[in-house]
Amino acid sequence: MLAIWWVVSYGFGILWRESLDQFSIAGFPLGFWFAQQGSIYTFVALIFIYSWLMTRMDQEFHVHED
Repeated sequence: MLAIWWVVSYGFGILWRESLDQFSIAGFPLGFWFAQQGSIYTFVALIFIYSWLMTRMDQEFHVHED
């Protein structure tokens, strides 16, 4: 998950921005979009995925809250 976070925020927003700017979303270059909006959406999705995975793990080891 940390690798996904790094790729989306640093990779797509800074390192590979020029390559991604060849494409656009709603009229904005894709690199700019990832730096402004895409990384936020990805971070929120990662929070929900992490929560879901930890809940499953808690239930597997019988340490979940009822």
